[in-house]
Amino acid sequence: MAKLAIVATIKTTPGKRNEYLKHLKAHAQRCLATEPGTLKFEILVPQTEADTIMLYEVYASPEAFEMHWKGLSMQQAKQNTTDLQVSLSGVPCDFVE
Repeated sequence: MAKLAIVATIKTTPGKRNEYLKHLKAHAQRCLATEPGTLKFEILVPQTEADTIMLYEVYASPEAFEMHWKGLSMQQAKQNTTDLQVSLSGVPCDFVE
């Protein structure tokens, strides 16, 4: 099975990025600790966009990503950040061998 990468962009409610990051860091730690198919979960903050967060995630397979997306940690993260998020978009990416 081929690995899958996701590059995601989150727009937070203005002035709420740091609060969102608190929940996102906990989510990342949970995923890496409890989801064997989650291989990497990097959180990035653009230097010039105060209310934006970017993610670089790597999964063992598309199925591992589906398990992540439907998993308990994701459900908790969505619940914790409902009022802190304006939008979420992601781009699935293949690795070039």
